[in-house]
Amino acid sequence: ISVRVFSSAIALAAISFATANISAQTNSITKSHFPKNYKGTPFTDSHYKVGAQVIPGKVDCAAYDVGGESVAYHDTEPQNQGSGMLNPADGSYLNEFRMHEGVDTSYTKFKIPKVQVDDNPYDLVQPPANQLYVGWTMPGEWFNLTVDVKEAGTYAADLLYTSNRGGSISVELNGKQAAGDETETTGPLTIPSTFDKNEPVAWRQWHHWNMLHDLVKLNLPAGKSVLTVHILTEGQMNLAYFDFKPAKGHVELVNGKK
Repeated sequence: ISVRVFSSAIALAAISFATANISAQTNSITKSHFPKNYKGTPFTDSHYKVGAQVIPGKVDCAAYDVGGESVAYHDTEPQNQGSGMLNPADGSYLNEFRMHEGVDTSYTKFKIPKVQVDDNPYDLVQPPANQLYVGWTMPGEWFNLTVDVKEAGTYAADLLYTSNRGGSISVELNGKQAAGDETETTGPLTIPSTFDKNEPVAWRQWHHWNMLHDLVKLNLPAGKSVLTVHILTEGQMNLAYFDFKPAKGHVELVNGKK
């Protein structure tokens, strides 16, 4: 009898320890760690009316935070190379989008006379028309995206992008870098090149769109957080959006559900 009682006590202790461990993991992931001293704010305009971009869902890179150089972003040059330059300031929303800020932005162009731009036959996936994106990227640059996560858990994100020569980026969660292996440790995320040797138009190498599935996997607390996208190597990538969805087999676990 005493042996049975002792065995039952061990089993109960093991269950209690496991329950406490799951509870600690759940509390860790559900607790928000929004940077207290962050001065940036979510971007809003006539098109982006919500403010913090909602997860699950698409997080547009061009809707990076408001706050300026060294607060909401870092760019190697103060002039927007896309809006107001490549895309002439003509009073239109897309051509003048955030043209007085340092992050370089443009948008996908379809049905252009004489030559196809972003609806070209060398796309690996066809992007949406008039999709805003961050371009002219250089190593060392970064931008912040304030997001609003509806439910704490592990999320995977696809990336719509182009890359003439490949490279790498990283993503930080509230100032702590997150690698693509579901950890929160620093690590580069490899961006494959979309260069095509059969492309007859040289400048269009920057317009071969592709979708990288499950590029980023990270644990997100409920509520508002700041994601920081860093350009690590090579640059010259066009980054359109991250599409966040609950990672299969993970969200239920971190929320203490089966």
